[in-house]
Amino acid sequence: STMDLSNTSLAVLSACQTGVGNITDDGVWGIQRAFKMAGVKSILMSLWKVDDIATALMMTTFYKEWLSTGDKYKAFKYAQSVVKKRFDNPFYWAAFILLD
Repeated sequence: STMDLSNTSLAVLSACQTGVGNITDDGVWGIQRAFKMAGVKSILMSLWKVDDIATALMMTTFYKEWLSTGDKYKAFKYAQSVVKKRFDNPFYWAAFILLD
């Protein structure tokens, strides 16, 4: 949280439960909070233990789409839709969120 990451537009935390933390009156305290305090604009993270194959598909699709469009929001939605087509159960495609 003490690093200067103010020039970082996106941090991708693709490991399991990177969006989870302790809930207090001040919000959720976890690794994502440290990145936001350090100045990261957006964080792509997961809310529960994720499947390795679905995560690999999500991340490779996301990066390819982001690089081709330059739009991380559209890339995220597109990557989710690709994973959803292969794995219709939300467990596989809904774990990741993009937080601004």
